[in-house]
Amino acid sequence: MRNKWRNQNMPIVDIHLIAGRSQDQLKGLVEDVTAAVVKNTGAPAEHVHVILSEMEKNRYSVGGVLKSEEK
Repeated sequence: MRNKWRNQNMPIVDIHLIAGRSQDQLKGLVEDVTAAVVKNTGAPAEHVHVILSEMEKNRYSVGGVLKSEEK
């Protein structure tokens, strides 16, 4: 049987978040995201790529205010 995903692009999920979550939280996040992509696209889990980009609070702003300067 031919693998239908062999010649297709693999799903890539890019998640940006502020640093500070535990390893267990990040592990749970990527497991849940992978399961959702598998469920909704039919892609095999081994083809789902999840990229976590963590930012420090002084490298992210909303409305011109750095998260590190919020009260």
